[in-house]
Amino acid sequence: MNKIHITRCEEYDYAMVEKAVAECFDAVPEVKAKLFKGAKVLVKTNLLMRKSPEEAVTTHPVVIEAIVRYLQALDCQPIIGDSPGGPFNEWNLKGVYKAAGMTAVAEKTGCGLNYDTSVVEVHNEKAKLLKTMQIIKIVQDVDFVISAAKLKTHGMMTYTGAVKNLFGVIPGIIKADYHLKMNNTENFAEHLVDICEYVNPIFSIIDAVDGMEGDGPSSGIKRHVGLLMASTNPHALDVAASKVAGINHALIPTLVAAENRGLTSSDHAKLEISGVGFDQIEVEPFKLPTSINVNFVGGRVPKFMEKFVINNFRSQPVFNHEKCIGCEDCKRSCPPDIIKMENGRPVPDLNKCIRCFCCHELCPVKAVDIKKHWLHEKLFGQ
Repeated sequence: MNKIHITRCEEYDYAMVEKAVAECFDAVPEVKAKLFKGAKVLVKTNLLMRKSPEEAVTTHPVVIEAIVRYLQALDCQPIIGDSPGGPFNEWNLKGVYKAAGMTAVAEKTGCGLNYDTSVVEVHNEKAKLLKTMQIIKIVQDVDFVISAAKLKTHGMMTYTGAVKNLFGVIPGIIKADYHLKMNNTENFAEHLVDICEYVNPIFSIIDAVDGMEGDGPSSGIKRHVGLLMASTNPHALDVAASKVAGINHALIPTLVAAENRGLTSSDHAKLEISGVGFDQIEVEPFKLPTSINVNFVGGRVPKFMEKFVINNFRSQPVFNHEKCIGCEDCKRSCPPDIIKMENGRPVPDLNKCIRCFCCHELCPVKAVDIKKHWLHEKLFGQ
């Protein structure tokens, strides 16, 4: 349940990545045993938005190519897919696939790219909160799902990896509805765990050759780590990846929720690590998102003050009109619909902001910053 394989991979050289990916698969023989000839496998990559591989926002195409070729060698039928931010339509998918290098992978390997934008409603009685949800149809059409994630920090959820990657099975702008309904981190985390448990990926890989720290998942700083990590348990894999990144487990709501359900343990001694051990990895702790500190005030202020502090002194998005290109992506992606365009520039009603930071996450030119309240330093000393 808690077996993790970690291998070194210092750069996105195909031969080097291919060897590392094969090592990850071969370290977990039960996965190969399940992958029967002709099996359709969705390689669910992280394709947040139209970003080039060099920007470390999306799963690198060389990693995806190595996964695809490994599956093809087993006579499986891999299909690359995701539902990026914005409308879930063929035009948007084509743009994102091309920018992220997935179109080139499909051309080189002959594998499929998912252009089916159908949506299905599914029921999951085992879920804690999300008993019914809408997902992209391809998830229902395949035999197995592999989560191919990217190691990054996240403005709302602190960290994004194998579990958060599966939020991409929720179609396009429907993600905004989910954000609106789940507008606090603990509630959203429970739903993310429900989604992960429903999708039930047979295998999860985290691309940590280059990751992202700071104000991720799209506007942070690229950070070289030089690792690939894999497991059949996405929750345990996220525990290991957050350990490598030096992020406190308690600051990651999805891991807190998963541990409370008995899906993993935050005790690193209970992880069964093969390949490179934690004691062999020297990585400076990742810089956390600007938004993090007041989203987690528990134990730092009196209990009766927590809600007041969270509601009044937490970080907020700030729009840089000089950088802004007036594309309106922030307006379209805003779950509570609080952004209006004035003279071609976004003006938000921050009194109604739910701090999901979708505007920050999906801005193509990094024109949305996250600003701490001036009382941050007074309250938290940072």
